Amino acid sequence: MENLLFTHMKTVRSITENLMAQIPESLADIVPEGFNNSIRWNLGHILFVQERLVFGAAGETLQVPLQYEGLFGAGTKPADWQETPPSFAQLLAESKLQHERIQTFMPERLEEKIPGPFTNRSGMTFHTIGETFLFSFYHEALHVETIKRIYRTIQEHND
Repeated sequence: MENLLFTHMKTVRSITENLMAQIPESLADIVPEGFNNSIRWNLGHILFVQERLVFGAAGETLQVPLQYEGLFGAGTKPADWQETPPSFAQLLAESKLQHERIQTFMPERLEEKIPGPFTNRSGMTFHTIGETFLFSFYHEALHVETIKRIYRTIQEHND
């Protein structure tokens, strides 16, 4: 079962990375009407939340750059940014590093209890590393769909 989960993680992340390869970075910071955030924000948010769900919930040190929380954490938005966000290339490089770290960290730990129950903003409570890891797939898929909707909206307005 563990191998299946890692295969699924690779599939989900490949979908994200392949989508991002199709989107010009020049469109990354547009926030269309009806949306709260940009394509770049959604990609950074995927990475930051995955880090929190896998490593942070397990009591491990987060290894994404420290500014990611202020740029991409829940409740943040590009309109409030006081610093230049990382480029697509930086975010995609971080994505690959994160994937490698997870593959090194996770084996044999899926059933391991996290230091204390972790409740997300939706009110879901997790008790094991595996639970938070599995939820991260759902979270990433939600934001990939948001990226697709933003990109479609931008394209429709530029046609």
